[in-house]
Amino acid sequence: MSDIWDFFQHLFNPRWIFFYFGNTALFILLAIIFAETGFFIGFFLPGDSLLFTAGIFGENLCKNFYHVPFFVIILIVAFVAILGNIQGYWLGYKSGNFLYKKKDSFFFKKKHLIIAKLFYNKYKTTALIMSRFLPILRTFAPIVAGAIRINFKKFMIYNIIGALAWTFSIMLAGHYLDKRFPKLKNHLEWIILLIVLMTTLPILLKLKIRKKKKLLI
Repeated sequence: MSDIWDFFQHLFNPRWIFFYFGNTALFILLAIIFAETGFFIGFFLPGDSLLFTAGIFGENLCKNFYHVPFFVIILIVAFVAILGNIQGYWLGYKSGNFLYKKKDSFFFKKKHLIIAKLFYNKYKTTALIMSRFLPILRTFAPIVAGAIRINFKKFMIYNIIGALAWTFSIMLAGHYLDKRFPKLKNHLEWIILLIVLMTTLPILLKLKIRKKKKLLI
């Protein structure tokens, strides 16, 4: 039990994941990406920072996975991200109405589902691409798409585009920044904090503006 608790405590330290798990780090990365994009309980997982760190430690990932090119590693991660969204879509398709009636718990907040629906209503299917870069929305956007029964072929087009854009941009950013600035690893915690702020700040500002509008009505 203590080992499980230690794992969750270190889950938000991507450096620890790549150092501690070594040869199996890629599989931990894939499991987290799938869970974050495929199940509503995965909204708290650190997808962006983990992908960025995976880019920094790209050479190690390649070495520990049959020495494949880094391009292949990114494609594998993108493929799992696509599968995660498919899982989220079918979750919403099969139990969307139930989720809207479900009571809040530690792992589920109805407000996240509502925010994702508002976001989806505003940006339509392109929300599936944009949400990839936004925590929480990344988890709930495909669930909303399934709940409102969007055409699956159309969903898959935006799902694939979003997954490729998300994984390639963030992992390549980490990979090439590390090449350009080798000492980047020494300040990883600050960089991850910056990524978290950049991805969550738009959501917080949006919620604050919406709250002010409600108060003025």
